Amino acid sequence: MEASLCCFPNSKLPAPRTQTQSLSLSRLCNPFSAPCGPRRKTLSSNTIVRAAISRAKKEETVETVKQQLEGCHLVAGICYKGLTVKQLQNIRTALPPTSRLIVAKNTLVGKAFEGTPWAAIAPCLKGMNAWLFVHSEEIPEALKPYRAFQREWKLEDNDFTGAVFEGRFYAPDEFKSLETMPSRAELYAKILGALQSPAISVVSTLQAPARDVVLVLKAYVKKLEEESGGAAAA
Repeated sequence: MEASLCCFPNSKLPAPRTQTQSLSLSRLCNPFSAPCGPRRKTLSSNTIVRAAISRAKKEETVETVKQQLEGCHLVAGICYKGLTVKQLQNIRTALPPTSRLIVAKNTLVGKAFEGTPWAAIAPCLKGMNAWLFVHSEEIPEALKPYRAFQREWKLEDNDFTGAVFEGRFYAPDEFKSLETMPSRAELYAKILGALQSPAISVVSTLQAPARDVVLVLKAYVKKLEEESGGAAAA
């Protein structure tokens, strides 16, 4: 009987495929499989919408601050850390109509102040600040309401963080000079009295800051106009 020969290509079993080889083979067999390389995270439509809303709110805040700078005489920062919403509202209610208190992030306030004399407020751009905008020359009257609340609630740690007035920065320990400034009526009385005094008093008065001198001269002109008007009527 003739022996029949059976030929085997290789008696050894094939080596098991690695995970990478299996994945590559799978992709070759399936042309619709995902491409190689790390997957990129796709932003959802909700995330994009929230980002757009956040950016719009930031731009709105910057614009609001810029609007408050128009006709502003003083800007002051107040540390509001620990204050409640009700307390902040009470402070707002007590402020004169010519003042406004705004809570805004330091970065946004700093952006609104860029390129203006108010950029001197930079030392205050840290921590949690509420911003007081005073649109009147009666500076002491604008600062008194918060001082009163500070004493009432014993808020020693919630002091003014600084202010800018006439282009100059005032640190917290310099606020006394702002809070004791004479009112407009007091300035009028002081300078009008000086104009009726010997020449040396007038010279001393004219050595005061330019703003005070202008206020006095305006008051004196107004007084002369009223007197001349009364004489004409008689």
